[in-house]
Amino acid sequence: MQIQGNGRSRLRVGLLDFEPLRVAGFRSLFEDTVNIELVATNFAGALENRALDMVLLGIQDPLTSFDLLAKLKAERPSLKLIVMGSNKDDETIINAIAAGAKGYLEETATPEQVMQAMDVVQSGSIWAPRRVLSLFVDRMLQDSSTPVRRHNLKFTSREREVLQLLVAARSNREIATSLGIEERTVKAYVTRLMRKVGVENRIALSIHAASRAWGE
Repeated sequence: MQIQGNGRSRLRVGLLDFEPLRVAGFRSLFEDTVNIELVATNFAGALENRALDMVLLGIQDPLTSFDLLAKLKAERPSLKLIVMGSNKDDETIINAIAAGAKGYLEETATPEQVMQAMDVVQSGSIWAPRRVLSLFVDRMLQDSSTPVRRHNLKFTSREREVLQLLVAARSNREIATSLGIEERTVKAYVTRLMRKVGVENRIALSIHAASRAWGE
């Protein structure tokens, strides 16, 4: 495997939002890999450490993790980002890619899959299930055909809450429970937001929101 970072002999990978036991596991995995250096970090450290080529982000809660992901992408666009989580839902993976991730790994990924993902992402490609990439492209093409695409929009605080939960791949029922409102009210908000943004489905709405780091 020919992993290299920004012309240097070693690829420096930040481990963000992982428990100490998982960090130790990653270090054990890569201890014999001389061209990869792992660094446990936090959000501020990932922004400040310009020596990092890549960040592997553990998804604890999609709502928080995708916000961090979008902000990292906005602040350091050249940083390669891979997320690792337990949620296999296609919409969650699509939203991770929309928010800036170049790779998505399941928590059960084998050491070989982790290495392959790093190699593919460092080479400039995306690591994700093929079905998800196909769906992502289809949605983006459908979204790009929409005649009206609005930017620099102003959202109410409630609209922002609904958008945050949409980006975190929550269902209407989950959003309703989280916000203490009726499910039909959530549906009305989603319909209004799609009309406001100028998209035709909730996945396109999530992609539009996540890819623009609207939560800042």
